[in-house]
Amino acid sequence: MRHPPPSPHHRRRVTQGLAALAAGLAWPVRAAAPRVLTVAAFPSVDKIVEAAIPAWKQRHPDVDIKVVSRQFADHHTAMTTALSTSFYLPDVMALEVGYVGRFAQGGGLEDLAQPPYGIGRFATQLVPYALRQATSRDGRIVGVPTDIGPGTLLVRTDVLAKAGVAEADLTRSWESYVAAGVKIKQATGAYLLAHARDLKDIAIRIGVAPGEGLYFGQGSRVLVDTPRFARAFELARQVRANKLDAKVSTWSNEWSEGFKRGTLATQPTGAWLAGHLNNWLAPATKGLWRALQLPESSYVAFGGSFLSIARGAPAANKPLAWELIQLLTLDRERQLAAFKSQDAFPALLSTYDDPFFEEPIAFLGGQKARIGWREAARQIQAVTVHKQDAFAGEVIDTELDKVLDHGKPVATALADAARLLARRANR
Repeated sequence: MRHPPPSPHHRRRVTQGLAALAAGLAWPVRAAAPRVLTVAAFPSVDKIVEAAIPAWKQRHPDVDIKVVSRQFADHHTAMTTALSTSFYLPDVMALEVGYVGRFAQGGGLEDLAQPPYGIGRFATQLVPYALRQATSRDGRIVGVPTDIGPGTLLVRTDVLAKAGVAEADLTRSWESYVAAGVKIKQATGAYLLAHARDLKDIAIRIGVAPGEGLYFGQGSRVLVDTPRFARAFELARQVRANKLDAKVSTWSNEWSEGFKRGTLATQPTGAWLAGHLNNWLAPATKGLWRALQLPESSYVAFGGSFLSIARGAPAANKPLAWELIQLLTLDRERQLAAFKSQDAFPALLSTYDDPFFEEPIAFLGGQKARIGWREAARQIQAVTVHKQDAFAGEVIDTELDKVLDHGKPVATALADAARLLARRANR
């Protein structure tokens, strides 16, 4: 049976009722909350990410960035726990180079060499050695370098002048560097450097063969009982024997006080330390420092940061996480902004023609030090990472302490370290 069509009056009442119902339903509905991308970082990577948020919001106004910042050690402890438990994993995690080897072998990080990432197609845009630092022995790439640490020798010009020591005396060789330290100590009372371990850390990086790592070679062959380590240990032993190191650890209060008071005449380190001295460690020493190439033109890397994606991170956010990593590492303006604001030496090669590299640095007495750091960055050779690198570093430091503090023979210390590492190499 067909029904008669509704009257105009009936249609009007129905329309008004539907409109009122729609209005009533619409009133309590709120706009959907924006998506949130979580980035776990440590200083000053946290500041770099925060500074990139306006550029990110231009691309994705509906996606917020939440930066979870912890102090360096706390951050890496938290990331280790998160990867092992798959709880509280961020979308993007920052990792310092010393932790990349350990995480690279653990399988907890996305292989950025594989689709849909394909970092390999950008490899020629990055400092070659830095990307290699995040490459496992089986070819997986677990992080993209966001900043690097070309090695440098920072020296106090006022202390050198008082001691009558020329810059060439410090850089001719590592042995002449130690000999100059003896002269500095006798003339001024200042220490050559913070800790003998710092010299060892640089020296073990000199002469690493292509395709090998600091501690392990091909097939996890242990490399510590070698002339490279023997020389590094002997140099450190001479420093301690002549009382040339202040025996203070990096980032300690005594360490920063040494820079402030001029009791540390030099420091082999990464280029980033000049920025830290200027910004917060010892700003009152402005104009008293210069940056030199390391003795024997030893081009080595000292530090650096990477951005990674955990395999267990929320899958829906991984495309956005990858886009954010590309913004922070492959965008010229963002890399330069981080360099200028946080002294984060860029890993992106397209930045290296920027005039900022040739600007004088007031803190370094007007020296155009970035030119030398750029040259070092281009010369540094790749070092292969190994899952036991962090453990090997602890073993070597322990054996060095036995040499420095208890007179253990260098050869015995390195042989003992080699035996222990051989048992752990393939675990």
